Amino acid sequence: MTRSIVVATGAFKHSLSAQAAAQAVANGLARSRLDAVCTLLPIADGGNGTLEAFLAMGGTRYELTVQDPLGRPVRAAWGLLADGKTAVIEMAQASGLELLQAHELDALRASTYGTGQLMQAALEHGITRLIIGMGGSATVDGGAGCLQALGVRLLDGQGVPLAGGGGSLAALAHVDTSGLDPRWREVDIVIASDVENPALGENGAAAVFAPQKGASPAQVAQLEASLAHFFGRLHDTLGVDVRGVTGGGAAGALAASLLACFNARVESGIDLLLAHNGFEDKLKGAHLVITSEGRMDAQTIYGKGPLGVARRAKAHGVPTVAIVGGLGVDDAVLHEAGLHAVLPIVTHPMPLEAALADAATLVERAALRLGYLLQLGLA
Repeated sequence: MTRSIVVATGAFKHSLSAQAAAQAVANGLARSRLDAVCTLLPIADGGNGTLEAFLAMGGTRYELTVQDPLGRPVRAAWGLLADGKTAVIEMAQASGLELLQAHELDALRASTYGTGQLMQAALEHGITRLIIGMGGSATVDGGAGCLQALGVRLLDGQGVPLAGGGGSLAALAHVDTSGLDPRWREVDIVIASDVENPALGENGAAAVFAPQKGASPAQVAQLEASLAHFFGRLHDTLGVDVRGVTGGGAAGALAASLLACFNARVESGIDLLLAHNGFEDKLKGAHLVITSEGRMDAQTIYGKGPLGVARRAKAHGVPTVAIVGGLGVDDAVLHEAGLHAVLPIVTHPMPLEAALADAATLVERAALRLGYLLQLGLA
């Protein structure tokens, strides 16, 4: 009996792209001699791999040189989908954590300026819709750098433009939005995110995410105060209060600034992608879905890609198995959330560096074992 399998894999951070993970799974299943037809469908939830996943269904990739989080030149890409009117930006391409070495992390200075440069480049193509993925940022600047790249002037008490990074926001005295391109009024901006954190507070961008970006406890407190001041000034200027909006804390509160200044809204990143690539249509007649994630932990059940896949598959009566690099949550919790089984790829103790380097082989071997198990079930 030929089995129809949808391989809806996500990226393994620092090692495998979503597409490479899907191919490794397909290779492993083929080696097992399982009688199956695989449909490869790379996924992402707004973080790393979002651009690639959207363009897998067609479109054009554009590259340009922009500023990285510390102001250095870096090549980054954005995509124009097949409709010719929808752009996709993965903010991590310009402002992401993976662009920095561990010793370079600087939550006070890191800026989203490069993301704004990508947005402006997309606008020049006459877009009417922009999807911007928010995961994997190195920044906690409230999107200030992005706004500056788009023409917003953020000035101190002497009329001097603020330096980049969240650490400078406490000096903000005046916000001038007159330099924004008027064409943005006609663009529908969709913020693709997998977090529900607000910009401020104990669950906000500084408190929850800044430590991952190199901030000390004292710097977390400084960033919280700076963001509170920044969004207070935006409220005074624009009459829009985004300080407590669900999802506003994504990407160091870049999401909140876009909500304040543009025709923008927050949507689940995985929902957007699965609607775009016709995932539910591909479930028709499917016997199994295989998904993946670099590390599956408690955060996975709160909007992450693999669970978004599993929940939709379950609604169609299709079971889902996940192949993962690491497992940091009880299997029973994931099973209750919609996954039927989770298979870690590491079979013996090894350094993280070795696992990252051999990720494709390890994923393929896990898929090989899964293929054998599936044949046992058919016996």
